[in-house]
Amino acid sequence: MAGNWIPEDVLMDTDLIKVLVDVAKDSALLNGVLMRTKETPNSSEVVTYAPFTLFPSPVPKAIFHQALTVQTHFNRLVDKISQDSNFLEEALASTIKVDNFTERLFNIYRHVLQEGRTQSIVLGLNRSDYMLDQKEDGSASLKQIEINTIAASFGGLSSRTPNIHRHVLKVAGRLEECKRILDNNPSAGLAEGLSKAWDLYGSERAVILFLIEEVQRNIYDHRYVENELWKRNIPVIRRQFEDVCKTGCLDQNKRLFVDGREVAIVYFRNGYMPQNYTEQNWEARLMIERSLAVKCPDISTHLAGTKKVQQELCRPGVLERFFPGEPDVVEQIRATFAGLYTLDMGPEGDKTVAMALAKPNQFVLKPQREGGGNNIYGAEICHVLEGVKNSTERMAYILMDKVQPRPVHNYLLRLGSPLKLSTCLSELGVFGVYVRYVQTSYLSPVSQHSVMNLIEYLFL
Repeated sequence: MAGNWIPEDVLMDTDLIKVLVDVAKDSALLNGVLMRTKETPNSSEVVTYAPFTLFPSPVPKAIFHQALTVQTHFNRLVDKISQDSNFLEEALASTIKVDNFTERLFNIYRHVLQEGRTQSIVLGLNRSDYMLDQKEDGSASLKQIEINTIAASFGGLSSRTPNIHRHVLKVAGRLEECKRILDNNPSAGLAEGLSKAWDLYGSERAVILFLIEEVQRNIYDHRYVENELWKRNIPVIRRQFEDVCKTGCLDQNKRLFVDGREVAIVYFRNGYMPQNYTEQNWEARLMIERSLAVKCPDISTHLAGTKKVQQELCRPGVLERFFPGEPDVVEQIRATFAGLYTLDMGPEGDKTVAMALAKPNQFVLKPQREGGGNNIYGAEICHVLEGVKNSTERMAYILMDKVQPRPVHNYLLRLGSPLKLSTCLSELGVFGVYVRYVQTSYLSPVSQHSVMNLIEYLFL
């Protein structure tokens, strides 16, 4: 299914659209697809619906299942990268020279490696984001935009979105299209991964700590995962970096305590941007990484999700390094890659600069940042690169081919925004959950190794 699958006579029927918009907004409130308001970001006294589209976005069935299938391989890839210190050192060597944030993260990584890893349980809650690249013959291919290894959001809200779209389509009389919307419950899958890691930690008194931001507009997305854990009788606390600074400590066995409570898992919903850190917060991050608590993600998995690592994976032979003897896996992963190019100093980086300046509309310039809103497009690429093209500062970026998805007409529903038919470009986000456990003892370095892959998906 691709293109404008909702007929034009429906999209242009203003009376019907007004009815459907009211139905959709009420359905969003009834289903708990909520956010706090800008005016009261830390209070649930006043809430509104989270931004969403009136109609669901179409995804071709074959591409949808391709994205689900390859997620298992991306789970393994991220985990393998996180265990390969030589690769991380090589891949990020140029970036840490010019990007202070990545350097600070990498310094913590080096500290943990030097001291020795304390915890053998590894938990990954990732989200791989894709767009459909439209070809001249009308076909489309799945291209990865990025993989998020820290604070991958909207698993909670997206679990309730299908109910809204089904209801809207029923009211619109589109019963056949209604049947094509899939069930989706990423929050349960994310909670299952957290629950498995908590079980392996082995203390019923220990809590899962959601490390949260100061501003909490998107709190309900967290709450869905949190409530799934409470259903399993797993205790959850919510704290900020500042709370860890004030009340956090390690005992002689490096168990982490916050407010006097032992912490089994630290689930990072914060810590992915420079502005999340003060000097005290950096100290708290180091204490967490040194602790026995399971980190989601741990520092090496956080680094595995950087843009520079994504670019390095596109180089010939790199995927084969992680999947020796598995050409089918390499082929499936590589098929999702868009062109990614280095901006390191030297002839290869110089060629990338010249290519971007000549045809800026064909590329996206990406800094080493997460959280959205940081990418650079069009004429702005020329402006940025002209300023750094002869400087090592350019190494803080990578260049990516601009994916050309097929636009779809839809109505974007956002508090305070005028209602109008918009041209929309959609992403498909696929959640991946994995737990790796290496049982260790003082006598035997590795006595058991098992990997569990749990796949849940986001379909909007």
